[in-house]
Amino acid sequence: MNRHTFFAGLMALGLCCTCFATEIKTTEAAPPATVPAEIAAQADRHLREGVLAHWYPRCIDRQDGGFHQNFSADWSRQPDSNKFLVFQARMTWVAAAVAGYDPELREQYTRYALHGLKFLNEKMRDEEFGGLYWIVGPDGKMSPELGTEKHAYGTSFGIYAGAEVYDLTGDKRALDLAKEAFLWLDNHCHDDKNGGYIEGATCKGVPLTDISSGGRDRLHTPLGYKSMNTHIHLLESFTALYRVWPNQRLRKRLEELHRIVRDRIAVEPGCLGYYFTPDWRSVPMHDSFGHDVETAYLLIEAAEALGKHEDPESWRMARAIVDHALEWGMDKRNGALCEKGQAFGKPFDRAKIWWTQAEWLNALLLMNEEYGSETDRYWKAFVRQWKFLWTHQIDHARGGWYHVVSPEGKPDRDGRKGSQWKAAYHNARALMNVVKRLKEE
Repeated sequence: MNRHTFFAGLMALGLCCTCFATEIKTTEAAPPATVPAEIAAQADRHLREGVLAHWYPRCIDRQDGGFHQNFSADWSRQPDSNKFLVFQARMTWVAAAVAGYDPELREQYTRYALHGLKFLNEKMRDEEFGGLYWIVGPDGKMSPELGTEKHAYGTSFGIYAGAEVYDLTGDKRALDLAKEAFLWLDNHCHDDKNGGYIEGATCKGVPLTDISSGGRDRLHTPLGYKSMNTHIHLLESFTALYRVWPNQRLRKRLEELHRIVRDRIAVEPGCLGYYFTPDWRSVPMHDSFGHDVETAYLLIEAAEALGKHEDPESWRMARAIVDHALEWGMDKRNGALCEKGQAFGKPFDRAKIWWTQAEWLNALLLMNEEYGSETDRYWKAFVRQWKFLWTHQIDHARGGWYHVVSPEGKPDRDGRKGSQWKAAYHNARALMNVVKRLKEE
């Protein structure tokens, strides 16, 4: 029996309650590891016991499908006011990625991934006009109060999830979801004149471009403008889709996005613009260090998918981004990466947000893998980052990661573990990458 036949059989079994049974454990607050093999073991254990075991199967919505989004500091489930495309797709992606990461978890997390795929296909696809809804009600039904616009950012994560589930299972429905979402976006929102994508659109796919209106789209980007945030995640999802569907139209768009992100969005001395005019002129804004270092990783990932892993310009810019974050974004007194700053100057928002710290792990280890023979600065920064995370950002008593901690590492009062914008995507991906990279050393 091949793997695709096996996973088709899993679907036929259905999603009974026993399919989601798992034991929840809490990671012990042991001292942070400092050498590669020990950090890999610690990260792997924390991924399983401190992250995944708290999210799954607790987040599975067996009544209405998809995933519950809201969890308090002690992981008590709070009411869901909606089902958000980005969250639903991210949790589907995480499940599929974990299934591919660990053979012992493969069967269990494949079921979770297919559960998420079912919701994306049946509830978040617009069967009348095509594309993916930005948001639906908690029962999976469209609600006029939530709005009907669609957005490239949300569509990107739908593509990302579909590609990952297809890579795992070979389920044609997953590939169809990703392909259809890409083609809908490309047909309706691609900017044929300037490159990139118009980000917001009506339910029918009419781009929202009226700059003079002063309105904002679903990602809060001023109408008619383009954002770094959307385009780096389109780069991410197109990379994932191209790996499983090497279509020439998709390759052309991936190459275009890679150039835009590397050569227009990223600028010297190694930071990213935030908003842009339609023809890619930067609009002055703050520097988001988390998006910067995440982009360093995504640039190299895309270059690799295009067969250009050794592309010197991609590596030069990725390294410049990480070096700039080390110089201007790193909290040199307390450790970890600050949230916001300027290209030259001390950060003005020194809070430590969970996803930024996860992406900092990714970027530092990537740079150490490539340039570690030249300098130990990336490894030293990585070890310090792991120490800060382990000591301050991770909630060892109750599991999961704090949403935000102070510059010194004190958790916020809220302490929530899940919301429509806080899924397991950033930290689970970072931990899996840490384990894989350190085991390869």
